[in-house]
Amino acid sequence: MQILGRVLVLLALGAAFSAAPADTPPHVTVATAESAFLDYLDAVGAVGFIESGGAKSFGDKDLAAWTMRLDAQRKQFDQVMSRIEPDTLDAADRDAIASMRRSVTDLAADDTTAGVQVRTCADAQRRDLDYSSLRAALVSCYVEHGNRLQFDGGTIDRGTALQLLHVVENRAERQALFAAFLPLWTALNGRGEADSPYRRMIAMAAADARRNGSQIDAAARAIGVQTTDVERWLVQVLAAWRDANPAEPIEPWDFRYVNGAANRELQARIPAAALLPVNQRFYRDLGADLTQLGVVFDLEPRPDKSPLAYSDFLVRGRTVQKEWHRPIARVLGTYAAGGLFSLNELVHENGHAVHVSAIHTRPAFMDWPDTLFTEAFADVPSWSVHEPAWQRHYLGAVVAEATSMRALFANVMLDVAWSLFELRLLRDPALDPNAVWTDITHEYLRVVPHPEVPWWAMRVQLAGNPGYMVNYGLGALLTAEMRARTAAVIGPFDTGNPRWYAWLSGQLLQYGSERDTRRLLQDLLGRPLSPDALLEQIKRCGAHNP
Repeated sequence: MQILGRVLVLLALGAAFSAAPADTPPHVTVATAESAFLDYLDAVGAVGFIESGGAKSFGDKDLAAWTMRLDAQRKQFDQVMSRIEPDTLDAADRDAIASMRRSVTDLAADDTTAGVQVRTCADAQRRDLDYSSLRAALVSCYVEHGNRLQFDGGTIDRGTALQLLHVVENRAERQALFAAFLPLWTALNGRGEADSPYRRMIAMAAADARRNGSQIDAAARAIGVQTTDVERWLVQVLAAWRDANPAEPIEPWDFRYVNGAANRELQARIPAAALLPVNQRFYRDLGADLTQLGVVFDLEPRPDKSPLAYSDFLVRGRTVQKEWHRPIARVLGTYAAGGLFSLNELVHENGHAVHVSAIHTRPAFMDWPDTLFTEAFADVPSWSVHEPAWQRHYLGAVVAEATSMRALFANVMLDVAWSLFELRLLRDPALDPNAVWTDITHEYLRVVPHPEVPWWAMRVQLAGNPGYMVNYGLGALLTAEMRARTAAVIGPFDTGNPRWYAWLSGQLLQYGSERDTRRLLQDLLGRPLSPDALLEQIKRCGAHNP
């Protein structure tokens, strides 16, 4: 069946939903709740797709119609859930109910990919905003300023600027490109005042974390360790990077350039127009044909587009008349400049897309697993683009292994540094974020101190979802473990392996939110998580410095 036809069938099924009678047996009521849950999530997906600018309508409905349906489906879901008495359920159904509640709560908490900005950047100056509203205002700063950086007589977006910092040859131009971020950074952190918008927000985030736990606490819990263990591992990884690379100090505007020689050597081979085709070819060779999976792409630039790339569900999977209809994913990003940095990111986002497509479970678990695992898995294929074998096979050119590994892990180390940065600020929000970032980057990345510049404020997640960066930084440990184990079992996959998608779907991806990261990794590895696989990869960057 064509993708649009499948969508219409699934949406029509949702329209036919009817609530169960009050005297319905418990297991039937749970099934009714699960159906309502999928209908609600499909409405969320449609509204998000239209609001993001990806389309004017979806499934023959415009935004107004979908918004109305979203409200109706949420009320219906809540009604059914209110009639369920947990004491009447078996363990499996109790887990299903708890999972659906978590999914709905998590949907309400994430402000980073909102398609319609309900707050403006100017609102961040207000002192009367609550935690959610202040985060939304700060995310709007990344749209209003981050999508309109002034450089070289023109306007570029934040993602393009980050790609260019790897390849612009003239140092003064790199410094000017770096300075183009200043309006964004000032909007977030003012002149470093104790009551800057960001510092007010992180104080609220810390208070919320004390009550409810932080993203960092959740990541630690997902793998069965303490937050202190996470901090120890982050420091260990950063120290390994420092010891594997030259000791010369680096200006912050030069960090990506100094470590990004691979980006420059391969730049001509990766124009923007080649990004999607080479992604499609790689995933097809892995047994995951993006076209057959129906992945929907939104890659064209727009001034009001989301300030970060992301992937999400468009339609949830379900069984219709005894036939399984897999989920459909959508990918949003902006890649005006092409290049290795952009290629790595798009392969990452498509890693999320094939993850979505592989989920095949009961409706209650038709959602992402732990965020830590979700982000870590997407890098399992994306790290391949830095392998010489991948480059030779898909680009027809190759750079030295150490050069390519430095380009990869320089960006990974920034993620690790941001993870440590957020961990320390959430523990003590009275700290000056500029000082915390300066200490970390000087100690471990050998960056020249510039405590007057809030150049930590490059990532949208820092404003919209405090603590989220740990899912990339700590996630790198999981990525290295999963890559090593996968290659050991099914063989190398950097140049494709038709067993890859089916094997990983069965081992890890099909379960949705049913299994936590700890169980998934234990089943895959047969042991607890260790930083050793990542530490070994970092050694490939260069000789150890005495």
